[in-house]
Amino acid sequence: MGSQDKLVDIEAPPIIERALLARLVLPEESESEIQESLDEMERLASTAGANVICTVKQNRQKPCPGTLIGKGKADQIRHICDEQDIGLVIFDSDLTPAQGANLEDHIGQKVVDRTQLILDIFAQRARTSEGKHQVELAQLKYMLPRLTGRGSVMRQQGGIGVRGPGEQKLEIDRRVIRRRIARLEEELETIRKQRQTQRKRRSSTGLQTVALVGYTNAGKSSLLNALTGSDAFVEDKLFATLDPTTRRLTLPSGRPVAFSDTVGFVRKLPHSLVAAFRATLEEVTEADLILIVADASQAAVRDHLRAVYAVLDEIGAADKPMLTAFNKIDIADADNLSFLTRKSERALFISAHTGTGLRQLLEEVDTVLSANSCHRRFRIPQNEAGIVDYLHTNSRVVNQHYEGNNIIIDAEVDPDVARQYQDYIETTGDTE
Repeated sequence: MGSQDKLVDIEAPPIIERALLARLVLPEESESEIQESLDEMERLASTAGANVICTVKQNRQKPCPGTLIGKGKADQIRHICDEQDIGLVIFDSDLTPAQGANLEDHIGQKVVDRTQLILDIFAQRARTSEGKHQVELAQLKYMLPRLTGRGSVMRQQGGIGVRGPGEQKLEIDRRVIRRRIARLEEELETIRKQRQTQRKRRSSTGLQTVALVGYTNAGKSSLLNALTGSDAFVEDKLFATLDPTTRRLTLPSGRPVAFSDTVGFVRKLPHSLVAAFRATLEEVTEADLILIVADASQAAVRDHLRAVYAVLDEIGAADKPMLTAFNKIDIADADNLSFLTRKSERALFISAHTGTGLRQLLEEVDTVLSANSCHRRFRIPQNEAGIVDYLHTNSRVVNQHYEGNNIIIDAEVDPDVARQYQDYIETTGDTE
């Protein structure tokens, strides 16, 4: 790609924007659903750097095709913004390109929808080159159909919706954006293939993997730190972790395993982000076990779980072995805990902060992974002691003794390891 195709980032000062939160309410929505969604949007806005000054709702039988809400309600929002010095209107839904342009013209302030807000948070939190590429790809795909009729207010004000690795001047040539998208897709496909190679290498060592997934801010990184003694980044904000972190530990049985922390999910996670983070999310689809971490202190925890299941289904991981761990029981409401205990079979209740339940969690992980392994007896010549070291490192050795010039090892191994060293497996006797 030539220098003329390079997209220049727009630097924005770290400011707190005054925002109005707008919500269209349809007849089929319950009060609790509406309030939970608004609460989440307010947290998303705060994470992005906005202070929600007020919330405006409108009840309609169906969305207005041109502006989502009615013209009268748009007028009301315009007056509120003028009176309270509000420069940002956030909609708790996705807007079509036409709706976004019409609303921005009518209200006279910057208008951001749910997807754009989430993309902005990802843009701020991406740390690695891969993460920045993934976010930029999603941003550019979001931006491309919205170039016409948008951007005058955004260009004047900057801030949320106009920053990040994909922050570009909105009038930039569509052809340049398409070239950049193609280049990013090529680079991310290369990264995806590299990850596949890494996973194959990990699989060949017999090291089983556990993917930590869950709603954003459920405490996955804190749990990874508590289990492994690592120092993965932790912050009490949404989407604190974008780049996957993998740590190795030994289970109570002596079985080595790799735990991978992944990006948090959220209701209506933009499809563009799911597609852009394909390479990262394949860590989940290729895992031997998915450990779903849920925040027991949240009243909407069951809705959060449904959102997690929806994303797992979208990425093709719904049929993987799964365990559910309700985290933060040290700060959870007693009634909520009682309800979750009654309604959740085989779920684990833990606190990454206090350590409660972590031993039981590891034992349950051990049990599930053991069901996917096999017991084999290996007869290894003493002059090939490297294989013995390998088995000790990458499997659970149950017994070891010597017979003549051979080392006899009974071990619980991954099927891939059994195939790799099948020439050394005893073919007589019961090894299952």
